[in-house]
Amino acid sequence: MHSPISIPPQAMALLMVDFQEEHRKDERFLAHDFDAAVVNGAALLAAARKSGVLVIHGQYVRDFAKVPARPFEVVGPNGEPAFSDSAATHFVALCAEVAPEPGELVFVKNDASCFAATDLLGHLKSRCIEWLVVAGAWTEACVAATVRDAMAAGLRVLLVKDACASGTALMHRTAILNLANRLLGGAVCDTARAAAIIDGGEARIWRHTQMVPFRYTPDNLASLYEDL
Repeated sequence: MHSPISIPPQAMALLMVDFQEEHRKDERFLAHDFDAAVVNGAALLAAARKSGVLVIHGQYVRDFAKVPARPFEVVGPNGEPAFSDSAATHFVALCAEVAPEPGELVFVKNDASCFAATDLLGHLKSRCIEWLVVAGAWTEACVAATVRDAMAAGLRVLLVKDACASGTALMHRTAILNLANRLLGGAVCDTARAAAIIDGGEARIWRHTQMVPFRYTPDNLASLYEDL
């Protein structure tokens, strides 16, 4: 259902998940409409910085020296990480348009979720954060893992659908709907409405009120996504 919502700025944080150059430069991991997601992510950042909302960046850097290759993990031809390789600094670098400013937290992670082996949750709890505004890439992978861990920790998630990206438009849309189906305590909206809320205003957005509200099909998937 859609309903008006406002969130006190001190009770929310903006989490930018893996806005990294590899998603637009590494042919193996190009994300569809990633540049649009970056533009929208920059709009969220501008709103958060203006209103004093806590800004946090997640950065995926796969380092086998710290966490060895897991069972069945795909590796490169020389045994190096197949993605987000710590040695490929030009790929794992955060995009300049959404780069951290001095004082903003950056959590470098070795797994999909921003909560994995980091003190992200401790920082959020120390600031009494209740809502986590989430944007990033890839929607069904690192974004989804982060959203699920946030819910498990008792945080409400505001998922910004058009500030996320995945391998294809269909992958992204199905991922958003799958998350929305089980986004307990959370909500989904677009960048314009999220920015209004971050800026201290009110916006009418979709909120989770029942389990599995979207039984989507190929015929209605696009319209359900647009209605969020």
